[in-house]
Amino acid sequence: MPNTNTSLTNFFRCEDRFAEFIIAGELSRQQGYFRFGEDTICYGQTSVGRVESMFDAALEDVSLARPANGSVPALPFDPVQVADALRREHYELSLVPLREKLTAQEWVREAYYTVRNALPDRVRRAIQRAYFSDWRRRRFPAWPVDFTVDRLHEKLLALAMGAAGVERVPFIWFWPEGAPACLILTHDVESAEGIEFSPRLMDLDDACGFKASFQVIPEGRYIVPDDFVARIRGRGYEFNIHDLNHDGRLYRRREEFLRRAEQINRYVRLYRARGFRAGAMYRIQDWYDAYEFSYDMSVPNVAHLEPKRGGCCTVFPYFVGDILELPLTTCQDYSVFHILQDFSMELWKQQTAMIRNHNGMISVLSHPDYLTSERTRAGYQSLLAYLRGPVDAEAWWATLPGDVDRWWRARSRMRLVARGNDWEIAGPECERARVAYAVREGDRLRFELAAPGATGAGTRATVCNPAHQQTERPFA
Repeated sequence: MPNTNTSLTNFFRCEDRFAEFIIAGELSRQQGYFRFGEDTICYGQTSVGRVESMFDAALEDVSLARPANGSVPALPFDPVQVADALRREHYELSLVPLREKLTAQEWVREAYYTVRNALPDRVRRAIQRAYFSDWRRRRFPAWPVDFTVDRLHEKLLALAMGAAGVERVPFIWFWPEGAPACLILTHDVESAEGIEFSPRLMDLDDACGFKASFQVIPEGRYIVPDDFVARIRGRGYEFNIHDLNHDGRLYRRREEFLRRAEQINRYVRLYRARGFRAGAMYRIQDWYDAYEFSYDMSVPNVAHLEPKRGGCCTVFPYFVGDILELPLTTCQDYSVFHILQDFSMELWKQQTAMIRNHNGMISVLSHPDYLTSERTRAGYQSLLAYLRGPVDAEAWWATLPGDVDRWWRARSRMRLVARGNDWEIAGPECERARVAYAVREGDRLRFELAAPGATGAGTRATVCNPAHQQTERPFA
């Protein structure tokens, strides 16, 4: 009996018949790394070959042993399990070297956070640079942007298309009005100085025609004045919750987490907030069922420069239960300016180009606390000016995180409806949606967007991502 790859249908919003698959054989008891093709790393169980507990080992390519099964693809793994394991970072512990296991111990983290605020900035940043000194040597997830989950979905749809003998498959395009990419700006406020500078930061955003979300710590760090909340919303920005008190202990123990999650939920209701980001990008996604907010922004795409390593390996939103995850897909300002000590804009430009070529979501995190100096402020203004160009020239969807949350939830309830040789989209906000086509080119896909007002298979189409021309080269 065929299974349905719900991860693929949620990603593409295509017909269910292209998501059917059979697991060939009995899956291994052990979970680990393997390859599905030369360039796609998987983590989970397989029914052929072996899995490796460490990524650095020579990984077996299970695509070479994939059996044929007529019109329904037979796979030596469960694609839903693999996609979830990558996005939820179930592989993360296998990446942690001995020194990180030491620093992750409670007494070490407790000692650091006890003295952290008393350390001069230059001392604290020197410690952080030493901790992250191995970031260039990490091979997985791929730096500077990892597309593993997205590439896996493309390969599986191409495989299903080949089994069905079709070259073009309609699906619901990722972004409203056919936008080629999405852009969101977010600001985490970490100190009273950040509260004070936030109006100036809104001026900088407004000057380039952008709006953003502000994540504010509700306890411990500073007082959150009511007029500050009103000013953010009055200027068209979003107000969200940033951790509870940003002390690094939110996910320390399950019992303590549940107590803090209840307090966070209380602030979510008090401030009528819909979004959340944990302090220092800490996260355990399997615990998110305790939260009441609508969307989270705590998971990096690739976390080489975050205290908790890992990464969700996708540049698109995804659901963790009822919560929508909006991953951080670019390097945050603190890491660029103070860890890498880079003011060239080259990393941000490279990440942005790569994500746009994959039609993904470009999410940017900056802090009012770290933009008070003339040099960092100038760097941020250069980023805004750079982003303004493609937003205008290519009609990127530059919006607020809450708008992405509403759109992705609406899209998850849309469906394609056949009308003769044409296709229509039914469901909430369907008037903003566009039909697109996945065109098979070997085991990869090229996307074509149907012309506005015409959804039939014979309409003229616009190429959206020309064969993923952007190479994934390391940042130097």
